[in-house]
Amino acid sequence: MLLINKPKTSCAKAILLLTLVIASQTVCSQVKVVSTSNQPRTNVATPLTDSELQQHSPMVALRWSLIPGAGQIYNHQAWKIPIIYTAFAVTGYVAYRHYNSMVTFRDEYLYRINNGVPNLQAYANYGTSNIYNLYQSYSRYFQLSIIVGVGFYALNLLDAYVFGHLFDFQLDESLALRASPTLLPCGDVASPALSLNLTF
Repeated sequence: MLLINKPKTSCAKAILLLTLVIASQTVCSQVKVVSTSNQPRTNVATPLTDSELQQHSPMVALRWSLIPGAGQIYNHQAWKIPIIYTAFAVTGYVAYRHYNSMVTFRDEYLYRINNGVPNLQAYANYGTSNIYNLYQSYSRYFQLSIIVGVGFYALNLLDAYVFGHLFDFQLDESLALRASPTLLPCGDVASPALSLNLTF
C-alpha cells in the first residue's frame, strides 16, 4: 500500500486537492490506460452476412453520384443534397458573372482596336491597356470558377464512394472512454495522474 504523508496545514490540503483535479498540469503526471476488455460485453452488434454486405455497393453509389446528390440518396445521406446544390449554384452564379464581364471587356477591347474609339461610355475613361487587363482578369476568374465547380463535382463523387464503403461500418455500443484522477508513484512520493479507462 502506498503511504502519503499528510499535509500539516489546511492550505497544503487544498493545494493537493486542486492538484488532483488539474493533474495534467503537474510535472510528474503519467497516464495509465486500463483495458477492460475482459468485462462482459453487452449490445454487441451482430456481424453482417455476405448477402447483406452485397446489398450496398460503393461502385453503385459512385455511378449514382454521376447525378449530383443521387449517390448520397443511395447512401441514405439525403441531408447532403442541399449542401451539394448550394455549392454548385454559388459556383455557377460566380462563373456566369465573370463570363459576362469577360465578354464585355473582350468586345470593348476588340472594338477599340478596330475603330480607335471607346464603345461603352461607362468605360470611356479607361485606357485600352486597362480594358485588356480587365478582360484578362475576368477570364482567369471565369476559368478558376470552372475549376472550382469541377472540384465540387469530384468531391461529390468521392463522398458517395467513400461513404458507400462506410455504409456497413458499425461501432460497438459498449465502446467507452472514461477519465478520472488517480495517484501513481513518482519516486518516493505519490504523484497525481490521469486514469483512462477504455471499455471495448
